[in-house]
Amino acid sequence: MQNQPDFIPPAIRNKESQRKSNFLGITLALLLAVGAFFSGFEANKILSHENQSASIFSFFSSKESVANTQEDIDLKEFWAVWELLDEKFTSASSTKNISDEERINGAIKGMVSAYDDPYTIFLPPEQNADFAEDISGNFSGIGMEVGIKDKVITVISPLPDTPAEKAGLLPGDLVVKIDGESTEGMSIDDAVSRIRGEKGTNVTLSIYREGELEIKDYTITRDTINIPTVKTEVKDGVFIIRLYSFNAIAEAKMQEAMREFVNSKEKTLVLDLRGNPGGYLQSAVAIASFYLPTGKVVVRENFANKEEEKIYRSQGKVIKDFNPKNFVVLVDNGSASASEILAGALKEHHVATVIGTNTFGKGSVQELIDLPSGAALKVTVARWLTPEGISISEKGLEPNIIINRTPQQRLEDVDPQQEAAVKFLHGIEIKSEEKIN
Repeated sequence: MQNQPDFIPPAIRNKESQRKSNFLGITLALLLAVGAFFSGFEANKILSHENQSASIFSFFSSKESVANTQEDIDLKEFWAVWELLDEKFTSASSTKNISDEERINGAIKGMVSAYDDPYTIFLPPEQNADFAEDISGNFSGIGMEVGIKDKVITVISPLPDTPAEKAGLLPGDLVVKIDGESTEGMSIDDAVSRIRGEKGTNVTLSIYREGELEIKDYTITRDTINIPTVKTEVKDGVFIIRLYSFNAIAEAKMQEAMREFVNSKEKTLVLDLRGNPGGYLQSAVAIASFYLPTGKVVVRENFANKEEEKIYRSQGKVIKDFNPKNFVVLVDNGSASASEILAGALKEHHVATVIGTNTFGKGSVQELIDLPSGAALKVTVARWLTPEGISISEKGLEPNIIINRTPQQRLEDVDPQQEAAVKFLHGIEIKSEEKIN
């Protein structure tokens, strides 16, 4: 079924001008059943404020408390509007009265949205409980990750052997509607809560794909998702490692794969990070350590509040020496966060040649702060920079050699990027193509 949306996102209306837009503060929201790996999310920074006796509601509902705390902030107009609504508002469609707590939560959401960062979000108690369930992995989904690109909900990567992949969704697809409701202005958390659901139930996504003239509806049945971590193969004398996620076991699985590579006696290696949406920072640093000498910078964490930059360095667990002639890293627009960190470090330290297309451009860190009322604030606190200080969020990581792969080639399982990598490692000169995305 194909239809036209109620709105055409700016990214669709002005595709040429939107392609080069910068993405700031992008994080990912995982629509999976197990192992929710929120790229750039620092779980060790979840804060608890149990020692505070005042709740968000009691704090904001007290005009005196606010006035005493922020003497230089004039909230007279806020309270004037509050009282005018109390006095005059009459619902045109319902007799349901909005509670004071709902009004306070709405005010906080408005304040947070003023920062224009789609991943700095206030989570009222119910949504915060859902988020906690997400990161514990106790839910079903369709097996894909989404982000916000040009202010539109965008598929970063459908994961292998999941309902999303089997339905034909591709990296870069724009989610225009979810079950018939427009995604214009919708947050990632809201989109995730609408897409996920009980195993066996359906969700309909209205998708715009670059190069197509119409919106297409995909009805997908939710399921429990089992994510592979690493797969290996040998093709034409080249050893290929496909890393799907930087999860808690990624380091151990990569170590096994590297030992398999050494035992294979093959001389050249491809590390395929395409469609890998990222995961734990610690996994990216640990895996980089298999290729970089001790002390080499893997990634820099830069803070907006002028806090001193934090540098993550290689632990020096090098298994085999590599250089740009015997080692290729494959990336595409589904490679995000930890994938970009690893590929950027290997590229800038001249350990590997990066082939493919520009990566997604996810370079921010979120901190989850629990509030006494049961609500929480998820706030962007830092951004990732490559070893040379380049922001991953600006335009994504650019490969050394650009090789495109069209949506049709993906659907037909034609892989010019992997073919180019194998040829390159056999000493055949490969020239960059012009960017088409």
